[in-house]
Amino acid sequence: MNIDLSVERRAARHAALGDPVRLAMVDELLLGDRSPGELGEAFGLSSNLLAHHLKVLQEAGLITRTRSEADRRRSYVRLLPGAPAGLGPAPAAAPAAERVLFVCTHNSARSQLAAALWQARSHLPAASAGTRPAARVHPRALATARRHRLRLDPHATAHLGDTVRAGDLVVAVCDSAYEQLPARPPLHWSVPDPVRAGTDDAFERAYSDLAGRVDRLVTALTSQPPAAPKDTP
Repeated sequence: MNIDLSVERRAARHAALGDPVRLAMVDELLLGDRSPGELGEAFGLSSNLLAHHLKVLQEAGLITRTRSEADRRRSYVRLLPGAPAGLGPAPAAAPAAERVLFVCTHNSARSQLAAALWQARSHLPAASAGTRPAARVHPRALATARRHRLRLDPHATAHLGDTVRAGDLVVAVCDSAYEQLPARPPLHWSVPDPVRAGTDDAFERAYSDLAGRVDRLVTALTSQPPAAPKDTP
């Protein structure tokens, strides 16, 4: 009997997720990327055991590891596109938020596109900011937004210090911002910087990456039970 390769791949994924630790690691990665060290600390794993679990997940086509664009000594683990399908809902620990704030270095491309995507998909407010904001939004980011019927203000860049407020869920969409902030944001999306490549294809890849991540986070936050009303005097 001939077995479809897609069935074999699905079987390999199910086998990889048969271990509770690996399943919990995939849950942890549903909403954001983590360094191997962060995963090891979160699950109390020795370096050898962590390496084993990551190897199994990688060979099953569930995760990949990439180098940080900022500190090349660091690496991050992320789910591959399509990997979460059929794995169940996001973990119950999905953070609550009054607003989602997307942060990158220059606030000229990735954070702008992420906020625009969010506003098109959720009623929860969103904003974007940079640690060292540029004077204006990158022209290719504006063109990418237009292609996908999103609206960006070419002059609406902002500094993180002037934008962040209590109740924000901060999402770092670049490695530099994540590594440079003194208080690490709860979520990190290691999205390659399209400005470095400077091509339409690079901006489209960044857009697609962000769109999948935004969709997962929207699902996680909207499935949260509403916050309990505050006591009033």
